[in-house]
Amino acid sequence: MANKSDTSDTRTPAEIVKTLRAGIGRVSEEVIEEIQARIPEYARPSDEVYIKVVRLAVEQAIVGFLDHIENPEAPWDPEPFRVIGRGEAAEGRNLEPLQTAMRLGARVCWRRLTELAGPLGLSPQSLYDLGEAIFVYLDQLADAAAEGFDEARAHAAGEVERRRARLLDLLLSRPPASPEAIADLAKAAGWRLPKTIACVALGDQHGAYRAPALPPDVLTGLDRPTPCLLVPDPNGPGQGQLLDTALRGHRAAIGPAVSLTAAATSLRWAGEALELSRRGVLPRGLLRCADHMAALVVFKDEELVNTLSEARLAPLAHLRPGQQDRLAETLLAWLRHGRGAGEVAARLHVHPQTVRYRLRQLEELYGDQLADPDIRFELEIVLRARQALLTSGRA
Repeated sequence: MANKSDTSDTRTPAEIVKTLRAGIGRVSEEVIEEIQARIPEYARPSDEVYIKVVRLAVEQAIVGFLDHIENPEAPWDPEPFRVIGRGEAAEGRNLEPLQTAMRLGARVCWRRLTELAGPLGLSPQSLYDLGEAIFVYLDQLADAAAEGFDEARAHAAGEVERRRARLLDLLLSRPPASPEAIADLAKAAGWRLPKTIACVALGDQHGAYRAPALPPDVLTGLDRPTPCLLVPDPNGPGQGQLLDTALRGHRAAIGPAVSLTAAATSLRWAGEALELSRRGVLPRGLLRCADHMAALVVFKDEELVNTLSEARLAPLAHLRPGQQDRLAETLLAWLRHGRGAGEVAARLHVHPQTVRYRLRQLEELYGDQLADPDIRFELEIVLRARQALLTSGRA
């Protein structure tokens, strides 16, 4: 027994490896059979090309281990196993099947070593050292495969994001792109074509915008001159609540729902609503253009509205500012809510007699003009604009 131990201690790694190399083919087959029997993802008996790839990977792993035992100082190339990790990512799997396969392979190799310990003349210490080396090597393989897997996933995610960014650019282009071009790029970006979309203009505070948490089908353009989102089917079930939750605490405006080819129009309206919010004409926080269309139309051409205001509010121009405000408020309430003094008084929270007195003043100032429906319509426009400006502190 002592002589056998002495013999094992004098054997060089090269001599041990030479013996082990002779059995690589059989060990590789055992590893492949074990992997395919235990891991369904790798059980493809009819796919000869795939079986060749698996065999090559197993043989590379075993040969690499033996090379390392024979010459521990030689540099080790992890690239083949990075390629394997990239392949797993391309197959759409996570790393669990591959890691399981590696552990099974290590177990088969360790079992084979223990069977050969006697014929090889390995001492218990040498066998222990080889077992230790197997599992250190296994960690190296796993790390290399994980690097390749992460690289491939990052590259794929980056490519998808680049395609989605190009898709957003295409959707917001003027003139609008053709439906065919949109459909082709949407398919490449993995984006389902919706029936309608809405654009969201986001307030960018000195470039320090915090992106909201949004579902993956929302296209984001946070680096655009006007940071924005493109939301598919904004009026679909639950979409309103989803946007409320995602944009809570953000200064944003949701444009009207439009067809795909009108995305730029939705963003333009959202941007205008956001600007009116910044000026105080519309409230701050999350705005929906659909709730403020009258204000958006009125302030679309402020120069024109100002000119119309000068003409239609001229009868009030000679009055004191306080009188102007009271009569303008009463006239707008009268135009909006009916011609009964009681209803107008309830809206303004004043006595009906006060309303009657103001209405008589207005009749004296405007005369027959208040009987003309076109003039009444124009008066409501300019009075709404005046009220919005008063609210924002600019009138």
